[in-house]
Amino acid sequence: MPSRKQLANAIRALSMDAVQKAKSGHPGAPMGMADIAEVLWNDYLSHNPANPDWANRDRFVLSNGHGSMLQYSLLHLSGYDLSMDDLKNFRQLHSRTPGHPEYGYTPGVQTTTGPLGQGIANAVGFALAEKTLAAQFNRPGHEIVDHYTYAFLGDGCLMEGISHEVASLAGTLGLGKLVFFYDDNGISIDGEVEGWFTDDTPKRFESYGWQVIPAVDGHDADAVKAAIEAARANTAQPTLICCRTVIGFGAPNKQGTESCHGAPLGDEEVALARENLGWKHGPFEVPEDVYAGWDASKKGAAAEKSWQKAFDAYKKAEPELAAEFERRMSGELPKDFAEKATAYIRACQDKGETIASRKASQNTLNVYGPMLPELLGGSADLAGSNLTIWNGSKGLTRDDASGNYIYYGVREFGMGAIINGLALHGGFVPYGATFLIFMEYCRNAVRMAALMKQRAIMVFTHDSIGLGEDGPTHQPIEQLASLRTTPNMSVWRPADAVESAVAWKAALERSDGPSALVFSRQALPHQARDDKQLANVARGGYVLSDSDGTPELILIATGSEVGLAQDAADVLRDKGRKVRVVSMPSTDVFEAQSAKYKQQVLPLDVTNRIAVEAGIEDYWYKYVGLDGRIVGMSSFGESAPAGELFKEFGFTVDNLVSVAKDLLDN
Repeated sequence: MPSRKQLANAIRALSMDAVQKAKSGHPGAPMGMADIAEVLWNDYLSHNPANPDWANRDRFVLSNGHGSMLQYSLLHLSGYDLSMDDLKNFRQLHSRTPGHPEYGYTPGVQTTTGPLGQGIANAVGFALAEKTLAAQFNRPGHEIVDHYTYAFLGDGCLMEGISHEVASLAGTLGLGKLVFFYDDNGISIDGEVEGWFTDDTPKRFESYGWQVIPAVDGHDADAVKAAIEAARANTAQPTLICCRTVIGFGAPNKQGTESCHGAPLGDEEVALARENLGWKHGPFEVPEDVYAGWDASKKGAAAEKSWQKAFDAYKKAEPELAAEFERRMSGELPKDFAEKATAYIRACQDKGETIASRKASQNTLNVYGPMLPELLGGSADLAGSNLTIWNGSKGLTRDDASGNYIYYGVREFGMGAIINGLALHGGFVPYGATFLIFMEYCRNAVRMAALMKQRAIMVFTHDSIGLGEDGPTHQPIEQLASLRTTPNMSVWRPADAVESAVAWKAALERSDGPSALVFSRQALPHQARDDKQLANVARGGYVLSDSDGTPELILIATGSEVGLAQDAADVLRDKGRKVRVVSMPSTDVFEAQSAKYKQQVLPLDVTNRIAVEAGIEDYWYKYVGLDGRIVGMSSFGESAPAGELFKEFGFTVDNLVSVAKDLLDN
């Protein structure tokens, strides 16, 4: 049996070889953290390489994702479907070993990491999901949800502000099965971090309510093992294990310096490292006894088999709960959801209520929520404004995690990234809320949800200058365009209660990406629709009102401006103009429709078009053309009551009619 050091050296060798072959990458972190990884993966991590999606597996997150060859080496060596050829193809086009770990590319990679700090936030989401599922499903004698979340992180992750947000919340909620390994090597890209990072990290995490195990020799397997034992023994607090390591361990001339952080070691240094480590094998060569020492296939299969036996017993004792657990972990919504949601949408149309779309959103949650125990909501300290708490909401606490609502506090970025972790874990459809302007604080987490194709729902309220007196710091202008131009992001800005209910249904049913639901502060008038129009709301854009014959002008509007467009159209029709109003609550959903349908709504031969939206103008040229007109924003807002602001910036019937007449007469 190879020694622990030789098992760890396999990681070092594969990592420096892959980086050298690719002529790019980060060998320092994998070589420095290899000893920690060897102890964790061989002695503690419960996982099955043959089934990377086993529900009760431990979750492992490499938050310092630039060290991706550490994770790829671990997956390859322990028996996942990741071949040596895959390692040789590191960082190449369409490879299964991209530069940073990407969810969906590589079996065993739990989340996409690289943007520093977000991995540990995802890990908090994993641990929160585990604690909540356990509280909801476990019963005496049947602990079917019982696993750990482990995350590796570096100085960069801890310098990022998101680390404060999520570590603070994790301590408050007592996530006792969450263990962080801090790679304290004192080096970042610019050199020794003591010039810009002198935090007392142990005291910082102690103040969050974490158990902290400081000054662990990260190259001493016994010391690492003892620290993990202490972490697992404390189920009341998350644990931070501070591991002193040498970056690039084993490379005699570059270890301990920034020169091995983000560049190949070079052929000469690789050869010297082999000699220094006593690794007597060629590039990408791993002896059979080392493979045998790493292989987790038998142990993993036995662990899953044992769990399956326990779950079978749970099925007999709690058949309804077991069926619900399986449904939720599969990601499938209840079979009757679509039918019941459609009935509610019909009821909204019949009721014809004029209310703020944020209130319509809450009303929708009151109907959809009881059907969906997987809903796990939250708000970044704005629940009373976002209206994200519904009648069945129950807050999660340290002592009772069985609820369905998370009070995130003022932690927008942390909320977004935790939601991604909840979605990745499975068993939940998470949503979180803030003002649309503060999408900027969680922007990269929203982007990561789209990149990973996760069903993460973001609720953004106070969607325009209609916010009013809080002024331009709180009035979103460019945010809608930013969301709409994000690949794989679905964005809805509903015009009334009906479109709000449709938007929620679409977001909940969408399983291959996130949705942003954008709601108003102010009341919006109900829009009349026939059955065909009602059905077409779900197509993202539809003809809301029309004149007989071919229109000479099309008004395209969203959200609070749909009512304005309708009023302006009435005035223009009274003057003999043939006007069509198109409500377009979701441009991306509309774009996904057939060419035939899109041309029915926006005929190519009708070139007189005006888009009206209280957001940045530029986005709408794709629909109105360079000769069309846009009534929108080209500046930031002002502080004043909403009604005055809409007049100030031209969102009035008189102005829209004037723009239309100018377009038609020229």
